[in-house]
Amino acid sequence: MSNEKRPEMRVVGKSELKVDALGLAAGRPAYTDDIYLHGMLIAKVLWSPHAHARITSIDTSQAEALEGVHCVLSYKNVDRVMHTTAGQGYPEPSPYDTPTFDNKVRYVGDRVAAVAAETREIAEKALTLIKVEYDVLEPVLDLRQADAEGAPVIHDEEDCFAPIPVPFLPEKNTPAQVDMLVGDPDAALKKSDLVVEREVEAQYAQHAPIEPHITICYLDNNDRLVIRTSTQVPYHVRRIVAQAVKIPVRRIRVIKPRIGGGFGAKQEVLEDLPALLCLRTRRPVKLEYTRAEELVSSRTRHPAIVKVKAGFAKDGTLEAIKMRARTNTGAYGSHALTVLSNCGSKTLPLYRCANVSFDGDSVYTNLPVGGAYRGYGATQAAFALEIVMDDAARELGIDPIALRKKLHIQEGETSPVFRALGEGKEGVEQSIGSCGLDACLDVGAKAIGWAEKYAKAGEGRYRRGVGMCASARAPIPCWGRSQLRPWAPL
Repeated sequence: MSNEKRPEMRVVGKSELKVDALGLAAGRPAYTDDIYLHGMLIAKVLWSPHAHARITSIDTSQAEALEGVHCVLSYKNVDRVMHTTAGQGYPEPSPYDTPTFDNKVRYVGDRVAAVAAETREIAEKALTLIKVEYDVLEPVLDLRQADAEGAPVIHDEEDCFAPIPVPFLPEKNTPAQVDMLVGDPDAALKKSDLVVEREVEAQYAQHAPIEPHITICYLDNNDRLVIRTSTQVPYHVRRIVAQAVKIPVRRIRVIKPRIGGGFGAKQEVLEDLPALLCLRTRRPVKLEYTRAEELVSSRTRHPAIVKVKAGFAKDGTLEAIKMRARTNTGAYGSHALTVLSNCGSKTLPLYRCANVSFDGDSVYTNLPVGGAYRGYGATQAAFALEIVMDDAARELGIDPIALRKKLHIQEGETSPVFRALGEGKEGVEQSIGSCGLDACLDVGAKAIGWAEKYAKAGEGRYRRGVGMCASARAPIPCWGRSQLRPWAPL
């Protein structure tokens, strides 16, 4: 949509005074932990020391007898309700493979038991008094071998399931599969003057927000459960906690103060545990992750292996793209389907191509759980795609910026990928409402002295690298149409 046709911009492009700026500058209470409730108990969690094990015995009697302890929970005294911790719309596209507690642990840092006590010191002492015996099982630690014949099955329980009709194969450690085909990529590759194929592996990353996961739960004068929590998805917290603790949604109120960083990690619903401790004790309960717990037991970026094969004509025209992705969802399938889908749907439309395929799978491993993380799948796949574009430019003797200018989608255009691939299902027809990528590339190139540095990048004994890439973030609904905003970090 042209600027002339848009409504007057009253805020965009103009300075606005933040309504909470003064309070934040003055250090006034703003965050979850900035309150103290009379009689508040402190919750601590006993985490699994094993990557894969079955709990054969758990004895909490000594912990329960410790003065100052008000509640100890484990799989023995908590109803088993399968749910997903992914804070997404209902019905959730992620498998229901997570109870609050289980008699099987699936990664180092999985929940074993929880304590609510008068002080943190008492709660930590109580954890040491819980006696647990494990039958240690062989773990799956390599996403390449997760679905191999004879690999240990991580989710062998009968009650895990997918709430929507999507490929879900827990017996093969595969919570999600996605595929899409437009045109005939194989035939186009055979006719291409240049074929470039590369495979990359993206490793674990952790959000590490300054404020860790923290929740305070209490009962109000109407006996409603109030959840004051550092979350990005308050309405999903309300729905999923109601499901997990088996109370009506109307009995839950969620308060979302300002959060001290989330970046996707706090799109996860982990509030079922303090909620349940509050309901059992009828006392306010606070659960706050330590930095170590945040790193291991919250959520991470999905590690991934992405292979891209692309065919080009001599003039740089893109004839075909084939992308194959495998993502590691870790011990549970949180966001497994949607992150995998976005590896293709949020990257492949950037470049004009009539022959495109995408296929991939997400696999369980006995490693930390993947969740929402900024970029949400597009980051891992763009890494591989942009390496292919750089290498093709070098082989063709074309400046990488010039090649991207030639190939990227333009204002008024569409891509067949939009319709072919959504989040675990077909997508929707979309067109580009505006695109400033050419100008962005020009400004960035000038700012870093691209022409001079790129020309010298391969000369001399000592070399200084220079690089660029382009990527497209998710389509954004805009005045009745969808609008894709490509951008180019340099």
